[in-house]
Amino acid sequence: MLKKVPHTYVIIFYIIMIAALLTWIIPGGAYDRQTIVVNGVERTVIVEDSFHYMDSHRQTWQVFAALFRGFERQAGIIVFILMIGGAFWIMNQSRAIDAGIASFLRRTARWEKVWFFRKLGVNNLIIVMVMLLFSVFGAVFGMSEETIAFVIILVPLAISMGYDSIVGVCMVYVAAHVGFAAAVLNPFTIGIAQGIADIPLFSGFEYRLFCWVVINAVAISWVLRYAGRIRKRPQRSPVYQLDEYWRKRGGTDPDSIRYETSRSAWLVFMVILAALTVFSWLNPMTEMKIGHWTSILPMVPVSTALFLVTGVITLRRSAHFFVLNLLGFTILFLIIGVMGYGWYIGEIATLFFAMGIFSGLAMSHSPTNITRMFIEGVKDILPAALVVGLAGGILVVLEDGRIIDTILYRVSRSMEGLGKTGTVGVMYGIQTIINIIIPSGSAKAALTMPVMAPFSDLVGLSRQATVMAFQFGDGFTNMITPTSGVLIGALGVARIPYDRWVRWIWPFMLILMALGFLLLIPTVTMELNGF
Repeated sequence: MLKKVPHTYVIIFYIIMIAALLTWIIPGGAYDRQTIVVNGVERTVIVEDSFHYMDSHRQTWQVFAALFRGFERQAGIIVFILMIGGAFWIMNQSRAIDAGIASFLRRTARWEKVWFFRKLGVNNLIIVMVMLLFSVFGAVFGMSEETIAFVIILVPLAISMGYDSIVGVCMVYVAAHVGFAAAVLNPFTIGIAQGIADIPLFSGFEYRLFCWVVINAVAISWVLRYAGRIRKRPQRSPVYQLDEYWRKRGGTDPDSIRYETSRSAWLVFMVILAALTVFSWLNPMTEMKIGHWTSILPMVPVSTALFLVTGVITLRRSAHFFVLNLLGFTILFLIIGVMGYGWYIGEIATLFFAMGIFSGLAMSHSPTNITRMFIEGVKDILPAALVVGLAGGILVVLEDGRIIDTILYRVSRSMEGLGKTGTVGVMYGIQTIINIIIPSGSAKAALTMPVMAPFSDLVGLSRQATVMAFQFGDGFTNMITPTSGVLIGALGVARIPYDRWVRWIWPFMLILMALGFLLLIPTVTMELNGF
């Protein structure tokens, strides 16, 4: 009889204990650090040849304090998850998402009558288009934390299409992080790494674009293959029983929805339109940034005009479709805010919170009922938020034990005496390992590139190749590392246990990591533009 897999919380605590044990084995050490300006932003980087050993702080009872400090460390993502969960619960009670999915599936059923779409498979086309969209977001502006909000939307869609929650997570989270790994213009990874390596910003674009195409082709093929198997035999899914939660949640008959538009929905529309008009007057032009491309566009006024038109159209249909319209414009303003105004999880959480409140008011719910629904949503999503806080304790133990810099120093010294291909391969492996300890791409770029870039000069390796080794090593393991608050949050929202996710994704990870190494070889054996 197979032994039962421990609870996710227990697995994370075991990892914290292992991290504490390492502080007794690995000696303490530290690099000196200095602050430099990278692409107009101050970054703390390592001073070259400054590593020195010091006494380690062996962790014992601190493992329990690490749990508390992990919650402090991940407070932003935890609050983000709770606010998103509460807001979407309000929207879910309106049955707007049920109405939207039912309408979408009816439309796709009509596409099946067209020979071309039937031959390719309508569901396959949907998966490909959604994954490419989020992959572009990851490749261009580093979408990561934002994917948690979309998991709540795409998992029910995947279930309604006959798949499982894993396919839903793949459509948004995996797609965005495949794009993140094969990024072409991501300012948070490539921008920082190239700036510290002192090479032209976003240079080597052509080969990066080629890598993005190849990696996405492999990723989408893998997901389509799995999705096809699950649709034929849903019981083969490792989360089939767990997905009963989503099947029950979306199991009400769409035909039972009473489509109508109340006065309160029109009032909400006018209030939002008035607010957007004021914002348009205050922000007539927005400087949109995608990598090194910048353009000043009237994004807010144009979006306000679109909201006026679509708001009237959807309200004439029913309040349910007006709520879906609110969701669409929430996503639109998320993109404008991130690319034009540098928004992060605080602003994004606020945006979705407002969407939830307005959704409740549009469906004629009282403030008290909206509050109750929000609290119910927070309670429903609380386990996911708790897992994120617990996972933060892993990094706390490693940092307090003063062993992260020692690990970085030891692995960088392991590259001495290797050829170019061997060196770039070891760099790739090092970045992959370090990503398990430091999942933040921008933080890892600031820590590792001051060490890796000068070393690449000594062995005659292109600094651009060093940046790509960082890029691949930073991206792929984001989809499996337990220290990633975004991964743990996305799995928690989708109600997929971490152990089942690891068992499903590890073969895919091996393929991606092998592919990453193969794509690094041309950077040291061929003449490539920018390398």
